[in-house]
Amino acid sequence: MIYVGKADVDAPPERGWLIGHFMPAGDARHSSDVEIKWGRHPAGERRGEWARNERRTAVLVLISGRFHMEFPERTVVLAEPGDYVLWGVGDDHSWFAEQASVVLTCRWPSLPGYAVPYSGAS
Repeated sequence: MIYVGKADVDAPPERGWLIGHFMPAGDARHSSDVEIKWGRHPAGERRGEWARNERRTAVLVLISGRFHMEFPERTVVLAEPGDYVLWGVGDDHSWFAEQASVVLTCRWPSLPGYAVPYSGAS
């Protein structure tokens, strides 16, 4: 299957996620192996709650803006395009968009049960 799309069009209905278990079976974007997100976050937006008991590995790459990945022991500030952070199983985390930011996130495997509401811009 070949699928051609635009991240800014395809991502919003799934809160930024383009590929993962949550896409309909038979869709080229359905995968239980990986999830990919095109995240556009306005300045001040924060994850609604911490992701706890993480069972996946993930990498987040900054495309533009200034973005904070928060972990219990430290905060990683992504400030230049191409800055990235990788975390794994057991790494509780949250995030905060200091400036309007675009990020690309890949995480694996694709598992249900992690969606939380955004708290929105502060």
